[in-house]
Amino acid sequence: MFVYVLKRIGAAVLTLLLIMSITFFLMNAIPGSPFLTEKSTPQQIELANQKYGLDKPLVVQLKNYILNYLKGDLGVSLKMQEGTDVSKLLFHQGKFELSIKLGISAILLAIVIGIPLGCIAAYNRGSWIDGFLRVMTTVGVAIPTFVLATLLLIYFGVKHPVLPTNSGSLTDFKSMIMPIISLSFYYVCYIAKLTRTSMLDAINQDYIRTARAKGVKTRWIVLKHALRNSLIPVVTYLGPVTAGIITGSFVVESTFQIPGLGKYFVNSILSRDYPVIMATTVVLAALVIFMNLVVDIVYKMIDPRITLTNKEG
Repeated sequence: MFVYVLKRIGAAVLTLLLIMSITFFLMNAIPGSPFLTEKSTPQQIELANQKYGLDKPLVVQLKNYILNYLKGDLGVSLKMQEGTDVSKLLFHQGKFELSIKLGISAILLAIVIGIPLGCIAAYNRGSWIDGFLRVMTTVGVAIPTFVLATLLLIYFGVKHPVLPTNSGSLTDFKSMIMPIISLSFYYVCYIAKLTRTSMLDAINQDYIRTARAKGVKTRWIVLKHALRNSLIPVVTYLGPVTAGIITGSFVVESTFQIPGLGKYFVNSILSRDYPVIMATTVVLAALVIFMNLVVDIVYKMIDPRITLTNKEG
């Protein structure tokens, strides 16, 4: 286990370096400059490029980014808040905290509701309950997040103003209801469908037939035996999705005016603020890689038959 984790950490570092390199060259491939405005002159742009080291060859700039990141220096904002440390913008002004708060709440709701719904559907396979849940989850997966967020905003925020339309910093429970529902609804439905499919597959395994032959009640078989093994695909899905929800909820954040990391990331791209783009990309990539590592370890906890060394090969 220890050797496996060390290998995965090494692979994670190489993956981050690759992602940084790709992101860096892609954002520099777009024509224009962060300092290009209607009033800016070529001399002003040249001076700004010299100030922030953007006049150097791309390979040198990338090397400087990597070396600075190894020192914990994420650079300074070029445009959004010029001269301000990016680490301060992301981690000390509440943006990352807001995205974490919103994302974790959404994924917990998706787990708490999605897995039981999938179990109920599988347990009542072929009944009207199963049919109803299958239709509802299919519709839920098909509805885009921004459509659901807009509908909730119009109905509960405008026509029947019982919830705030501007969630702001998510300081109270009411301000969190619509954003969390909007963000988690798709994942509730998808996890329910995934759990149902995995549960039905597990129920048809030989060890389930053996348990039935021994007289074990069907409900106990579903909860104790089938559910444990059917969670493996769900855990696989939850790993990268958790990181994606935390840092990629820019649609919901924009709709409900939440100044989180996702919205800030979009604004940094629009303003071509290179250090902010790089930092948010690295944060997202690190979260995805970390969650994938956690998933591999949780595999072993759910099913002791899985060997991490075999998975690696």
